[in-house]
This record gives sequence, C-alpha cells and structure tokens, in this order.
Amino acid sequence: MTSHEQRAVELFKSGCNCSQSVFTAFSDITGIDEKTALRMSAPFGGGLGRLREVCGAVSGMALTAGCLWGYDNIEDKSFKTEHYALVAGMANKFSDIFGSYICREILSLKDYQYSPVAEERTPEFYSRRPCERCIAAAARILDEEIEKRK
Repeated sequence: MTSHEQRAVELFKSGCNCSQSVFTAFSDITGIDEKTALRMSAPFGGGLGRLREVCGAVSGMALTAGCLWGYDNIEDKSFKTEHYALVAGMANKFSDIFGSYICREILSLKDYQYSPVAEERTPEFYSRRPCERCIAAAARILDEEIEKRK
C-alpha cells in the first residue's frame, strides 16, 4: 500500500468522506493545505451531496488530477481533450475494479431514498461498505499516473 493509499484510508477512518479522503491525501503534492483540500472536496461525498452519483473517491481522484495536470489555457482545445481523456481513463480503471464508478451501484443501493444525513460511522458501517477499498484504489490509480508522468 502506498503512502497516499494509507493516508487516504486514515482520513476516511477519521470521518472524512470518500472525496475528502482521496483529495486531501495528496495535499503533499498538490500544494493545497489540508483545511482547504477538505473544504474543496466536501461537496463530493456520497456521490455528490449524498445523491449517490459519481463515487466520491473518483471525484477526489479527478480533483487531484485537475490540480496536478489540469489545463488553464482555454484557447487550446487539445489540452481539454487530453485532460478529459486522462480523467476518463482513471475513472474507467476504477470501474474495472469495482464494476462501476457510480456510488449507488458500488453500494448496491437499488431503492435509495435521498437523505442528506450521513450514516453513523460504526464498526459495522466499515465492515459492510467497500468505501475503504474504493479510496485506496483511487489513491493507487493516482500514484500510478504520477509515477508514469515522472
């Protein structure tokens, strides 16, 4: 397990949402302080505000990719194309592992009824949820991409 994977899992176990866990774990290389990273990634927990859409770990991975390799030249469309391909490729790697990058599908929530209230973090919560593995996988995919780009 890489140091980023370990840090992401620690953050999750301390109460961070999936997006916060991944994005904040990479603060050492994004240059974004942890408090700001936690705030920026807070909305993406539970698949975007607990709507159970794109997994928060994938959103945290995408936010990190934006910080590291995002484009700011809006005139050159090739940068946008390259960045979207990068993010889609990482999301697809994640989906290859978990069968989806949609939160409710990963959690097998067929009849999900929206609630903004986060579930209590109990030992049972951690034992029945794949979130810890999702977070670790997202961090590993990022570390692999970082290594590839060195």
